[in-house]
Amino acid sequence: MTFHSLKNYEILYSVSKGRHMQTMAIIGAQWGDEGKGKITDYFSKYFDYVVRFQGGNNAGHTIIVGEEKTVLHIIPSGILNPNCHSLIAHGVVFNPEVFKIEVENLKAKNISVTHENLSVSLHCNIITSYHQLLDQIRDSKGSQKIGTTGKGIGPAYEDRSSRRGIKLIDLFDKEILRKKLKRVLAEKEILFKSLYNIDYPSLEEETEKLFSLGQYVFPFAQDTFSIIDKAIQENKKILYEGAQGVLLDIDYGTFPFVTSSNTSAGGVYTGAGLPGKNLEETLGIFKAYTTRVGEGPFPTEMKGAQGEKIQKDGHEFGATTGRTRKVGWLDLPLIKYAIKSSNITAIALTKIDILINQGPLKICTHYEYEGKKIEVAYPGLDLEKVTPHYKDFPELSAVFENEELESKTHNYIKYLEEQAGIPIKMIAYGPRRSELKILQDIV
Repeated sequence: MTFHSLKNYEILYSVSKGRHMQTMAIIGAQWGDEGKGKITDYFSKYFDYVVRFQGGNNAGHTIIVGEEKTVLHIIPSGILNPNCHSLIAHGVVFNPEVFKIEVENLKAKNISVTHENLSVSLHCNIITSYHQLLDQIRDSKGSQKIGTTGKGIGPAYEDRSSRRGIKLIDLFDKEILRKKLKRVLAEKEILFKSLYNIDYPSLEEETEKLFSLGQYVFPFAQDTFSIIDKAIQENKKILYEGAQGVLLDIDYGTFPFVTSSNTSAGGVYTGAGLPGKNLEETLGIFKAYTTRVGEGPFPTEMKGAQGEKIQKDGHEFGATTGRTRKVGWLDLPLIKYAIKSSNITAIALTKIDILINQGPLKICTHYEYEGKKIEVAYPGLDLEKVTPHYKDFPELSAVFENEELESKTHNYIKYLEEQAGIPIKMIAYGPRRSELKILQDIV
């Protein structure tokens, strides 16, 4: 493959508008925090719909346009594109209070947010105050710390799986809401009183709060599956935006240090729907190095001064919680696994600029585990016990030289592409919307 330059978005648009890709997913391909929001924001201008299909307000998608920084937690990153309709689909666990705050913050920035460009599935499960309390107290007092965001995500998904969850549609009828909350609280108050000894909102307080918030959300409430179905029939273009990353998937991730939803491309089908279609492109977002927030194994973690410098220069602090992200070398066994488990067809590589002037670099090529060479980190492998083996790379001095990739940067990227077995179609070299380079046509 020959990497090539596209100097501006007008050129990209003239190339892409003749193509007929209808569906694409943007999937975090590491432990989250890869820069998915920026990539989704960029591509949203080529799509009619942007759909969030899993997770909740534990996401933190940061977008910088000019000097204006916007952090989104629950609203899809397509909201900054006035010609794109954003959908929060039924696979998302939905905190209406956070939604209201986020909508009002966007409006304060003169960003249009109405029922005409944003819809929320009637069938989203609701995050209640009880879920948030449980999440926070479990992770602070439990015997095994997972490192959750404390936003109530896991407990809300628990109630969904146990068929006792409250859905958005329930918030519009106070008596139905109260009846369902009473059933939920009957079990949880035993935990609050007897196990954790903490205060909690009364049934009446929680009912009134959620009913009031339901009135705010009501204009946005829709059957999003039907919207997607109609859009596909009308040959509209749909972009699915993932939150977190494949390695945090409840089924495919490094269990138990995972989130509570399907963050892989499979979550598109269960959490939003793609009636009569398959994904035509699954764009995996990788950092040029690896980060992890929270608990869990991290084979290539860097614990010395070089790691601390990359952490500082990369501003590796969570957009949702502010927690410091641990930093490590790029990890090919995990990359290969993420590609296989999510059927990733192309790569967007972010933060390549952070590796400039960081000294000699490494990429983990394989693990040694119980005397065996491991090239793909399949489930069941104890990552605490693997020994990573590395290939050395020289220090990078620049991303570009005469508008082309600088030779050492090109070699670093080219090696990753060859080992991954799929093309690297774009790179991001800074936090702003404009700091992207397309290497191969995507949309």
